Amino acid sequence: MSVPHIVRPLVRPFSEFFRREAAGGIMLMVSAVLALLMANLNWGPARLFPAIWEKHLDLNLNGIALHLSLLHWINDGLMSIFFLIVGLEIKREVLEGELSDRRQATLPIAGALGGMVVPALIYFLINQGHPTANGWGIPMATDIAFALAVLQLLGPRVPLGLKVFLTALAIVDDLGAVLVIAGFYTTELNLTYLYLALGTWALLMNLNLLGVRNLALYLPLGVVLWFFVHESGIHATLAGVMLALTIPSRIGMAKPDLLLMLNSRLSMLQDEVHGADANPRIISEELEYLSEAISSPAQKLEQRLHSVVAFVIIPLFAFANTSLEIDAAVFRELLTPLGLGIILGLTVGKPLGIGGLSWLSIRLGWASLPVGVTWRHLWGAGLLGGIGFTMSLFITLLALGEHSVGEPVAKLAILTASFISGILGFVLLRTTPARSV
Repeated sequence: MSVPHIVRPLVRPFSEFFRREAAGGIMLMVSAVLALLMANLNWGPARLFPAIWEKHLDLNLNGIALHLSLLHWINDGLMSIFFLIVGLEIKREVLEGELSDRRQATLPIAGALGGMVVPALIYFLINQGHPTANGWGIPMATDIAFALAVLQLLGPRVPLGLKVFLTALAIVDDLGAVLVIAGFYTTELNLTYLYLALGTWALLMNLNLLGVRNLALYLPLGVVLWFFVHESGIHATLAGVMLALTIPSRIGMAKPDLLLMLNSRLSMLQDEVHGADANPRIISEELEYLSEAISSPAQKLEQRLHSVVAFVIIPLFAFANTSLEIDAAVFRELLTPLGLGIILGLTVGKPLGIGGLSWLSIRLGWASLPVGVTWRHLWGAGLLGGIGFTMSLFITLLALGEHSVGEPVAKLAILTASFISGILGFVLLRTTPARSV
């Protein structure tokens, strides 16, 4: 069903977000497949993989030295920008999005909690008493880019309410993953650097409270914060979330002043558009000015970084971390507690947790199904929640350690479970009758 003309401006931001996320998911999929092919082909340049990621790229600046492999620069450095986007998205949704209204937020929060607890419990029960029991956080995550890419393939058969629900759920899921990383996968702490990190963060918070809105001050301090967090023993990517919380998310004008300015500027713009000698350059400059005026520093930063993260950083992370040499022995180990815990956690635990707690919250009267969304849609979204990929791979590196015996098995289990979840979710939603909304 086509969207009425009058409401198109209201749904356009959602549509653009979903298209961009879905396109990033397709790029992510291509990167993962290409990495697997190159790691397993005995041909020319392909033989460089996966050993190339172990090459060191050292940085020395005024006595400050960082000796990290290329893989570490990607996982600890570039992924901090991904976590910065995650932090900005969480902040936006809590302040003014789907998570700002208690009743609207209840359903995705309940679904996300169920989708974290049940998979972790299944994994832990299977791995209890084994050295891999510490990896319970691996099946907790949902990869929103991949999930929305599947929804995009279904086109108009999927109601907008389901996309919004799945996006909000994944954002709460990301917040849970951040807390798990900070609370359970930090092994050793250097208190001196931890205090320096907290001091830098306090300085950034004070800049916000003082009304400083220039990103040129926040971003360099963000780099300093990243270094202190990295040296403290806490995973460096959490610096991205910490920085996101300090960046102003309000526009710099009072609402009455903003309305007066907009009315004045729009009136001038209307005169220019309808004038006999309308200048396209002046119109374009005026529109850019209006866009800047109504955007907060957090919005501007998110808009500028989102495409870089979706189309460069995340695909590069996938390309580097799925450079996995697969042989028959690795496939056999999918039936070990580690492999089964991840596969069952994602393919069974995710839909059970998301669907079960969503049903309970609606049954208790705390939430309601979004407009146009049926229970069949919701269970389909639960299956798509089992696409763990990016964050699951990330937690694997923290929980099991790089180059551990279980790392190849865990990665293959994540890929297998994500593929199964994506196929099952697609089939269920594809066979769900479309409803007019």
